[in-house]
Amino acid sequence: MAASGRPAQEPPVVSQVLGILVGRGQTLAVAESLTGGMVAAEITDVPGASRAFRGSVTAYASDVKRDVLGVSGALLAERGAVDAEVARQLAVGVRRLLGADWGLATTGVAGPERQDGMPVGTVHVAVSAPGDGGVVAQRLNLRGDRAAIRIGSVRAVLALLRNELLHADFRAGQITEQNGEDGCLQP
Repeated sequence: MAASGRPAQEPPVVSQVLGILVGRGQTLAVAESLTGGMVAAEITDVPGASRAFRGSVTAYASDVKRDVLGVSGALLAERGAVDAEVARQLAVGVRRLLGADWGLATTGVAGPERQDGMPVGTVHVAVSAPGDGGVVAQRLNLRGDRAAIRIGSVRAVLALLRNELLHADFRAGQITEQNGEDGCLQP
């Protein structure tokens, strides 16, 4: 409880994410398509973000996705840019390019018209974990105008990262328990 007697407000997701990353000594990079730099802006709005944020690439054009971030040209030609695997490859590519521990990516259709056969509001966000920690992608079907879809995409990718950071802690805790190391709750 806060001193006012009301429950303390939880900090914004972006602050939580940065706090976790700084606490671990880890870094983050972002590849953005439909959000056009909004994820990076949200991150850098937090004082001290430079302790964890390496940078971003706004890859709006398919050739930038391919040539700068390493997304498969065959994949782009076959499926277009609005695809879960494209989001995964963007997240991995920006993590490698900028030398970060974690990579984020957004790609999708903000409107006003369909793209690559996908309806407005179709978005894919992805998180690439350190080393061989894997890559997760999430498909979103967002409603609203262009601005609402872009804002929803920013919120979703940051929430996905927070969940992955917390699950990484959980998985590490399980490994510690199973190995019987310090912190084990079992005798």
